[in-house]
Amino acid sequence: MGDRLRRLREARGAVLGLSLVLLLAACGGTSTSSGGPAQSQPPTASMKPPTSIGAGEGQLNLIAWEGYTEKDWVQPFQQQTGCQVNAKYAGSSDEMVTLMGNGGGGQYDMVSASGDADLRLIYGGDVKPVNVDLVPDWKNFGSQFKGPSFNTINGIHYGISLQWGPNVLLYSKAQFPTAPTSWKALYDSKYKGQVTVPNNPIQIADAALYLMKTQSSLGITDPYELNQSQFDAAVNLLKQQRPLIKKYWDLASQEISLFTNHDVVIGAAWPYQTNTLQGANVPVADTIPSEGATGWADTWMLGTKAPHPNCAYLWYKWISTPHVQAQQAIFFGETPVNTKACSEMDTLQAGSCAQYHADAPASYFNTIKFWKTPLGDCGNGKSDCMPYSKWQMAWTSITG
Repeated sequence: MGDRLRRLREARGAVLGLSLVLLLAACGGTSTSSGGPAQSQPPTASMKPPTSIGAGEGQLNLIAWEGYTEKDWVQPFQQQTGCQVNAKYAGSSDEMVTLMGNGGGGQYDMVSASGDADLRLIYGGDVKPVNVDLVPDWKNFGSQFKGPSFNTINGIHYGISLQWGPNVLLYSKAQFPTAPTSWKALYDSKYKGQVTVPNNPIQIADAALYLMKTQSSLGITDPYELNQSQFDAAVNLLKQQRPLIKKYWDLASQEISLFTNHDVVIGAAWPYQTNTLQGANVPVADTIPSEGATGWADTWMLGTKAPHPNCAYLWYKWISTPHVQAQQAIFFGETPVNTKACSEMDTLQAGSCAQYHADAPASYFNTIKFWKTPLGDCGNGKSDCMPYSKWQMAWTSITG
């Protein structure tokens, strides 16, 4: 199973493709008190979700990250509902967006989309509003995941949150007997040739987050909404970092090897790398620095042309329960959104709740800026932010 799990995390690390739904360029992104961004209405906003769940249609066709439809929780679901689960595994967010084209084409019901894909699916008209009142455990979700900006637009929910993970600062305990307190360590020339970060344009947001906290004069309020001068500052910081980089890692296993072989002493990572290295007795630890961190969060979204909507809602109910959330969190190495999953996790694997930050206070979650697609509209009445295509071009210039 170890190799399988390695491939699961590697899929998430794939660099995002070049294609974006052009409609996104017109969308805003300012947070509102309702939990969603103040944006133009998506094309499916007027579609009314059901008010009750009918009889299951006998099957459910999912597009998912591998590891999200394991038999430990799929088989009991099938037995209880009569909905046979058919999973199509995708290797990247771009592949998920492609497969869900035309609302799933009348073939696929749901997709386990990450935050960097959600807005493309929503504004592409490929997913439709859902009724959270039909998911009893939604009320037990952490407040940050009831209506996050990556799946809730103008108060309308386009999916149900599932699991999440932070991007952490991973370090060698031999080099850092005391945990570093700032992302500054990734830009410190004393570690030249001993730094590693993901090979992903979204890494620009990490630099922007650091600058947001350390150079207030730039006026950055959201690391994914950057005007030209803010964007240039983040890109220039990463260009200055370039000589310090041992390797831009594409796969989680690459970063694990770098730390195992003592080729690097510090890097940007996921908790998975930390846990794998610690499990192999490599002396490392991770931390969320004082500036906070970026992170990813996944959402089950319902296709506009889903052929089995009742089975889809039965799946929503099932996958949101504490026990199933705990099962998936431990198997995949991520954190559940259901606050009642913590005790279930510790029952299944002692110490796993704390290991994956499932018991962390709200202040911990509030330090994390979750991935979202960079848009041209800054959400403040201006349209001078850098869209994702600019991020991709800039990243190529950074990494050479």
